Amino acid sequence: MKDEAGSISLLLSMGALLFCLFALGVADLGSMLLARSRAQSAADAAALAAVVQQTPVLGQGSDPENAARAMAEANGASLVSCSCKVGDFRATVEVTLAPRIVFVSGWRGRAVHATARAEVNPDVLTYRDPG
Repeated sequence: MKDEAGSISLLLSMGALLFCLFALGVADLGSMLLARSRAQSAADAAALAAVVQQTPVLGQGSDPENAARAMAEANGASLVSCSCKVGDFRATVEVTLAPRIVFVSGWRGRAVHATARAEVNPDVLTYRDPG
């Protein structure tokens, strides 16, 4: 019986260590999911900013790519590409965002990518006499 003294403490400490390692892994997974959500929000906002800039009727400006880049950076992401030109009613952007990974070393250095597309319906921007 004296040979087994302290074995419960050892088992509990090993269990606590395993639980902590699992919790750190779950925290990194949550960080990846949060980064994915933030990247998609940044892509959506950048696409909307680009389509507003490139639609002449709205009279906002003439540089949709810089508007998309500024909006992506304001949301913590980097603009990868912007398929947009002045006079067109569509914009497609791709952004990337690097999550904060603490524990899972295999995920370090990975970036999250998101793509969004925005379009203005040209019929909404014109006046048509119903009669």
